[in-house]
Amino acid sequence: MSTIADVATRAGVSKATASRALSGRGYVSEETRQRVAAAAQELSYVAHSSAMSLATGRTQTVGVVMPHVSRWFFGEVLEGIQAALLEHGLDLTLYDARPGTETRRRVFEDFLARRRFDGVIAVGLEPAESELDALLALGKPVVSVIGTEGDTSLVTLDDAHATALATAHLVELGHRRIAFLGGTDATRWPHVESERYAGYESEMRRAGLAAEISRVPAELSMPAGYAAAVDLLSDPASRPTGIVAACDDVAIGAIIAARRLGILVPSALSVVGIDDHVNAEMFALTTLRQVPHEQGRAAVELLLRHIEDPEADTVTMRIKPRMVVRGTTAGAPGHSSVAVRDSTLSRRD
Repeated sequence: MSTIADVATRAGVSKATASRALSGRGYVSEETRQRVAAAAQELSYVAHSSAMSLATGRTQTVGVVMPHVSRWFFGEVLEGIQAALLEHGLDLTLYDARPGTETRRRVFEDFLARRRFDGVIAVGLEPAESELDALLALGKPVVSVIGTEGDTSLVTLDDAHATALATAHLVELGHRRIAFLGGTDATRWPHVESERYAGYESEMRRAGLAAEISRVPAELSMPAGYAAAVDLLSDPASRPTGIVAACDDVAIGAIIAARRLGILVPSALSVVGIDDHVNAEMFALTTLRQVPHEQGRAAVELLLRHIEDPEADTVTMRIKPRMVVRGTTAGAPGHSSVAVRDSTLSRRD
């Protein structure tokens, strides 16, 4: 069986050059790349990951750390990461590090330090300095999906833009009493929820509705959204006619609460979410679509850039959401505006 050394000898180049030419990573002139490819074909050479590692000093492996593999957003991000890594011929080692568990502590304090990676993608990293420090201490490139700017390159939804669009949609439909539902002081990702609230607040002020600004705290889950919405909607004199929810789960909880209270959606209450996750279509939810699969792919491309150039500056990639108008928004009671539904927008791409 031919080796990378045989290919290099046949092509008249070093093993490292032959490896770069065959992997497509690192600069090699086109003429050299073609010569190496021809030599590999003549020798029926098939690259082996261990041989590639010896030749390049790389493991051809990327570590991925995330808190909830089974949840929709994280599962979609993981699929995107895996697809992009496979296209580049790279392996993946996954750590399901659930928040608050002994397993998570061991992942950051022990397992990551023992394994060799070319880089790490951290998905939903909580704002704990010890965890970020543990990743940076590996001395390898790190890219975050959801996180704070500065220490690592970041791929995230433009959260403030999303809620500004959601709020503007309700304002255009004639709503004035619009509440923001979701977020707590003890949230795991305060930067996400604070930006989403900031987008809502900014748009309300821009529309001259500062006096109507209202935030109702709730964990980012369907049961929490339901419980908070029951309290919010119980008083007919003060209830809003529109809700901007911090995520789709909270929005769906609010819709269920409204139905149980006998409040018609959307004729008496309009609701907008953020995500467009798998249950959004079932509830005909108007929402801002983020595409976590593409966030995963973008994280891989950023990581490869940092692997090739460890001195490259960190980058923040904010992905713009797309509004999907379905059946949970309509003109405010007594207002002539109606929601215009575009079936091409409500179909998942």
